Amino acid sequence: MSLSTRFPRQPKRPKQPTPDAAATAAEAAPAEEPLTDASPPTDGTAERTPDGTSAGDISTNDTSAGNDAAGDNTAAGGTWRDRHPATVRALAYATTTLSALLVLLALLLPNQPTLLTPSQFARIPVEGIFGAALLLVLPPKARRAAAAVAGAGLGVLTVLNLLDIGFNETLGRGFNPVYDWILLDDGESFLQDSIGPTKATGVAIGALALALTLLILMTLAVVRLGNLMARHSATATRAVLVLGTVWAACTALGVQATTGVPVAAESAAGLVQNRAQQVRASLADEQAFAKVAGADTFRDTPGDRLLTGLRGKDVIFTFIESYGRSAIEDPLMAPGVDAALADGTKQLRAAGYAARSGWLTSSTYGGSSWLGHSTFMSGLWIDNQQRYRTLTAGDHLTLTGAFKRTGAWRTVGIMPGVTKGWPEGSFYGLDRVYDSRELGYKGPKFSWSTMPDQYALSAFERLEHGKNHRTKEQTGRRANPPHSKPLMSFVILTSSHNPWAPLPKMIGWAKIGDGSVYNAINKAGKRPVDVWKDTARIRTEYGRSIQYSLHSLISYLQKYGTKNTVLVFLGDHQPLAKVSGEHASRDVPVTLVAHDPAVLKRISGWHWTPGLMPSPKAPVWRMDTFRNRFLTAYGPQPGSAPSRPAS
Repeated sequence: MSLSTRFPRQPKRPKQPTPDAAATAAEAAPAEEPLTDASPPTDGTAERTPDGTSAGDISTNDTSAGNDAAGDNTAAGGTWRDRHPATVRALAYATTTLSALLVLLALLLPNQPTLLTPSQFARIPVEGIFGAALLLVLPPKARRAAAAVAGAGLGVLTVLNLLDIGFNETLGRGFNPVYDWILLDDGESFLQDSIGPTKATGVAIGALALALTLLILMTLAVVRLGNLMARHSATATRAVLVLGTVWAACTALGVQATTGVPVAAESAAGLVQNRAQQVRASLADEQAFAKVAGADTFRDTPGDRLLTGLRGKDVIFTFIESYGRSAIEDPLMAPGVDAALADGTKQLRAAGYAARSGWLTSSTYGGSSWLGHSTFMSGLWIDNQQRYRTLTAGDHLTLTGAFKRTGAWRTVGIMPGVTKGWPEGSFYGLDRVYDSRELGYKGPKFSWSTMPDQYALSAFERLEHGKNHRTKEQTGRRANPPHSKPLMSFVILTSSHNPWAPLPKMIGWAKIGDGSVYNAINKAGKRPVDVWKDTARIRTEYGRSIQYSLHSLISYLQKYGTKNTVLVFLGDHQPLAKVSGEHASRDVPVTLVAHDPAVLKRISGWHWTPGLMPSPKAPVWRMDTFRNRFLTAYGPQPGSAPSRPAS
């Protein structure tokens, strides 16, 4: 019988390698792992696992049998990362690849829709090469900070480029980060009228989420790539040197991906530089324009010497929304519009009217109608929101203000597109402004337009113009009008505002009433979402909208015009590029119609085309030159003796 005590058997501890063995193993190992983030970092940082633990922590599990937790972990097969190494490595490769693609997208994304071609993304961005070289030489903390700043900057640049694409597509110009934020609200309003409030809100939320996501993902992508390069600095350094050499060679040899698209790209740096110059120029323009707006040739001209050639006339200035040169000259839209102008010329001639037409180059394109209105009325080039604010905050003389200064006219504005307070009415010198809430309309909206043009003109006749011209037979009362002065009117017609669906139709003037008759017409019309599926359909409907506006205005003049009526009508800007085409001009038609031959005789020196349709060879003036030409034609030059009023 043995007297020895029996003890439980202890598990063997792993044998620790000797220093020589460790060195031998290191030499036998591969020189470098593949360039992904699946290998451990060499700069003292630890890669995090999906559950938040460090990758380095995974290899430090206690393997003794006395450690219960370690025993449980071993029994369970280790962590998820241990159990699925192939999946972890595949995810690492995929994440790194997506990060690289995202950064390349930011560096190569153009800011114009016409440049969105595959060849634009088959280039080598020099900014990426320099950025990678900088991250390789920075210490860990500085590297991570620089990567985060660079990523956020690329995110902002991408958002601005996307805004540029949208603005170029609609307004024919890029996004101005100083002036144009206010237009985003107008864009949402347009979407509400096009696709409905719910979908528009969804689009707005989606756009905001996209912008924030781009900022976050771009920052994470650059930080990730920076850490990866640090862990594999030798391979990354060689790659940067090779790419830099290839870029320099492509630059020297002029290698192109396609015609006009060089392989060696430096577009991102150019865009950043352009942004900086744009901001500086915008801020400087504000001060310079304030001085220009303060100088006015007609500032001190007394009222009794202004517009003497139009005394006793009812003068109507009318803007037709988006009525551009394309409507008259584009092969798809021109036939219907030209026919409307030709028929209108004949009808007005039969009613005793004559007309002259020319071209004006608008200060805006595709939208921002108020910039065109203010340019035409003020004689100043108003091509951005800051200039508009500066102008309307001052006392620069406008055409409408000149009529008011004379004291010889009552001045009114018909603004169906204004849905809330419009303080600019006082700047324009209008005695009374009728906005969409004051025109008595009880019918449906036609997409963006609050009411049909024919109704707006009918309301104008009922509220103002007709009061000066109703005879005793028409009213059954005394012939004395409530207003003893002739009328100067500023009328904005909106039915031709995009999205051009549904469209109203001409009806008998006596049937218009309060506008309820338009309910059936609206329901039978086309939906914006259907029209905007096809570019040709959009252009067709745009042409039809211009025809409707022209028919409304010409019919109004036939029915309600008098021998003392003078009508000036024009477009505020060209329609967006989807309709007018890429690189379209900013020209709009302008027409002056009068019954009195003396009115047209005063502008004989303008050499405008007879009739409602300007000839392709008719003079083209900048829109800001019209005010001075008009005031000069119908009144004495500043400092000269007064002209005799027209009889």
